[in-house]
Amino acid sequence: MSSPTEKTLVDTAPNALPAPEVIEVTSKRVMCDGGGGALGHPRVWYDMGDDGFVECGYCDRRFVLKDGADGH
Repeated sequence: MSSPTEKTLVDTAPNALPAPEVIEVTSKRVMCDGGGGALGHPRVWYDMGDDGFVECGYCDRRFVLKDGADGH
């Protein structure tokens, strides 16, 4: 357990990456293009299968199935 004055790597790393973007969806099949445009990536499709989420292999966006969604 760390002490209250001990800093974590995220606290001390000025260029640490932010947490991945989380997008709530109603379907278990999702498409990601990284936001499109010049900063995007190739369009890819993912299927959550039995899980309630999937992460993009290019940009780390996390797609989460909304509560109450049946996933169809």
